[in-house]
Amino acid sequence: MTARDSQRSRVYAAEEFVRTLFDRAAQHSSRTIDFFGTQLTLPPEGRFASMASVQRYVDEVLALPAVTSRWPAPGPLSVRPRRAATAAHYENSDGTGVIAVPDRSTADWAMRELVLLHEIAHHLNPLGPAHGPGFVATFCELAGLVMGPEVGHVLRVVYAKEGVR
Repeated sequence: MTARDSQRSRVYAAEEFVRTLFDRAAQHSSRTIDFFGTQLTLPPEGRFASMASVQRYVDEVLALPAVTSRWPAPGPLSVRPRRAATAAHYENSDGTGVIAVPDRSTADWAMRELVLLHEIAHHLNPLGPAHGPGFVATFCELAGLVMGPEVGHVLRVVYAKEGVR
């Protein structure tokens, strides 16, 4: 039996807000944003054109020294296309993880770094509710290690504003 995923909608709402921050920053010539009274410069967010580039990114993230020292031997993780355009998801069968992502032809929103890091965080934190406190901590730490500390900070603040633990 799995634990109840009681804060899933709050996690998704927070992450939608963060993705909007990145989208707006990308539309302007400056990546500096006013974030609750503080000036932050957001890094560029990776976008992907194919499942092969998504798989390459996932492999590279899992091979980063900072990631391997924090989460040693998480097991294999592959990527596959998903037909439904409304969601990406993570599944694990006997220690082998799979990220299912809609491709660019059906859902451009999913072929981006923040979505992939969310799914990788599920792989690195397989215990507890899918979007529980362990997952949230893992995603914030992973995003900070991979994209930069500003991203981890932004996620933590927005999660807190949404009431995510």
